[in-house]
Amino acid sequence: MRSNFSSSRLVRLLGDGTPAPPESPRQDFAERLGQWLNVADAIALHAAHQSIQAMASTQPTRARANGTDRATALTAEFQRVRATLAKAIQTPPDTGTATKRHRHALPASVLPVDAEATPAAPEVSFAPFQQRYQEHQRRMDMSLEALRGHVRQTLANATPALAQLAALDAVLDPMLAGREQKMLANVPAFLERRFDQLRQQHPAEAEAPAPTSAWLATFEPTFQATLLAELDLRLQPVLGMIEALSNAVNP
Repeated sequence: MRSNFSSSRLVRLLGDGTPAPPESPRQDFAERLGQWLNVADAIALHAAHQSIQAMASTQPTRARANGTDRATALTAEFQRVRATLAKAIQTPPDTGTATKRHRHALPASVLPVDAEATPAAPEVSFAPFQQRYQEHQRRMDMSLEALRGHVRQTLANATPALAQLAALDAVLDPMLAGREQKMLANVPAFLERRFDQLRQQHPAEAEAPAPTSAWLATFEPTFQATLLAELDLRLQPVLGMIEALSNAVNP
């Protein structure tokens, strides 16, 4: 039950690629998971566990007919959703067009004389990156919630054991979602520190217009890699259920 949580790609990226120090051996995974649950959650989980255990004796055994097709269909849907989200992450905004719109937001008659002759360079700040990151997080929330629900429904109509797994996921998901969202909401703050470090290392370029700042080009891959790592982290419960279905129909 012990796990090395520093093996997560997202954790390694947030730690600048250096593994986190080893965890104390005094706590196993179940004990650490218990810290995420309050008393009400523990009571609800205990009741759900008893109900889930009873499902094996009350639910009729289902045949594995079309099980392979179900697993194949879920895998294809999983890959499609991930590819769509990954493509959005790896497509940076058109900064040139955005800057052009910004410069022409006001008519020339109300612009200062100096601004009309020499447009001011847009300020290089982390704010646009933070907005982009949060937009991608919202997109992941909506897409993965629908995918996870569909996978649970498919497992619930498969075998009794898979129905138990789907029921357990349905109980744990809302219990852990709040803590997970709170932790993932802090990820942009880690990126902002990296952003500030690069800006301090290139003070002259930091004053240049954003499209011509070479150091921003080095930050964009880090930005995208962090989002992709978060995407894979969010997809782990879904992937686990799909693999459970595949193992059940292809023992």
